Amino acid sequence: MATKTFPVEAGHILMFARSVGDDNRVYSDADYAKTTEAGGIIAPPTFAQASAQFDPDYGLRPKIGQPWFGSGKNATGITRAPGGGGGGGGGGLHAEQHFEYHRPLKAGDVLTATTTPGKTWEKEGKRSGKLVFSESVTEYRDQKGELVITARGVGVRTERPVEQPAEKA
Repeated sequence: MATKTFPVEAGHILMFARSVGDDNRVYSDADYAKTTEAGGIIAPPTFAQASAQFDPDYGLRPKIGQPWFGSGKNATGITRAPGGGGGGGGGGLHAEQHFEYHRPLKAGDVLTATTTPGKTWEKEGKRSGKLVFSESVTEYRDQKGELVITARGVGVRTERPVEQPAEKA
């Protein structure tokens, strides 16, 4: 189980909302946000995923002075070690993400994220053989210990690599 803490700051909310192209004023205008049901600036629905950048062990976060895998197949010329990556194991893909909000996430909150394994199940793929799905459950609690968000992520990995079509010249 991993536990990470991160602050929810109005500037981060603004930048996140802009990065996803959402100009709702409840994410940026404190005076306007006071007039809404939430009563203040809140975070966009998937904002909690940005908490990964506060995790020094997050696999996709660059580490100063160390080779970085990047986001491509072999973006920096290094190969991802077996057992890393999405899908609860090497060579996997991120398949689903679900966020259950117990209350709006507000600027000024300090969240603690606790991640635990969820369910695991298998299906038979047409080209890949067995597909193994694994779920992780992250609970985000605020500075009072109250549950704010429950996030469920599902990854999938194949039993054997799927052959890729030859690249066209």
